[in-house]
Amino acid sequence: MKKQLLAVAIAALACVAAQADTIAKVKNSGVVTMGVRDSSGALSYTLGDGKYAGFHYEICQRIIGNLEKAVGKKVEVKFQSVTSQNRIPLVQNGTVDIECGSTTNNTARQKDVAFVNTTYVEEVRIAVKANSGITSIAQLKDRNVATTTGTTSVQLLRKHERANGIDFKEVFGKDHADSFLLLDSGRADAFVMDGSILAGNIANAKNPADFKIVGEVLSVEPIAIMIRKDDPAFKKLADDTVRDLVKSGDMAKLWDKWFLQPIPPKNVKVGLALSESTKAAWANPNDKPAEDYAKK
Repeated sequence: MKKQLLAVAIAALACVAAQADTIAKVKNSGVVTMGVRDSSGALSYTLGDGKYAGFHYEICQRIIGNLEKAVGKKVEVKFQSVTSQNRIPLVQNGTVDIECGSTTNNTARQKDVAFVNTTYVEEVRIAVKANSGITSIAQLKDRNVATTTGTTSVQLLRKHERANGIDFKEVFGKDHADSFLLLDSGRADAFVMDGSILAGNIANAKNPADFKIVGEVLSVEPIAIMIRKDDPAFKKLADDTVRDLVKSGDMAKLWDKWFLQPIPPKNVKVGLALSESTKAAWANPNDKPAEDYAKK
């Protein structure tokens, strides 16, 4: 009986180890699964009919291109739509091999997953109706504030020094599009989220001029592509891809394509300039968590 249990335990460990080696897993299966978001601004969004696009989506396509070179063959790319709530478990359990959405790299998450070197440094901001009269955190007192379930934005708002004594009610959207709808429909007075996601949703709104991003920057956070922990070979491949994109100038071209030029499906511009924080992350490749940025 003990030998049987030992054999089962060894088999289970071997299974976990095999899954952690993404390159070997993809070589054996011929399939890689990319986690994508339906409405994460210009970072990752759906075009409908099972098609996706965005800045992180395209970076992941480049990583997968190098993965194909590593395994020596063309692989099938499957898309798995993920949410803020399930993205980490789906990477952990092997359903998703590489998550190409809008995930903040922080110390808590680093206990469960690994992050590729930072590709984008986000500023968490507040979106409101243009005619709302709201221009700062202080004016959110007794208001309904929308955020997306499974994200960190409202906690950041509550911790902000200027939110001290400001009481507001949280209303939750199941995804970013749902949260924006809460603002659009008047069920929320503000939507707190990453600036790129706010800008992307505003750009795709029926009347973009009806909305604006206002108030203080709530936090600065590194956003990165997510992979499984303890997989040094795949992390190196992904990190090297990001580094080479920066070095060749292609990363800057991708930024221009997704944030400064008209993008599908509505051919509108997000209009988000490249920040000094993002430039610094590209110049000094690293996978530092958000807490390191907060220390500055």
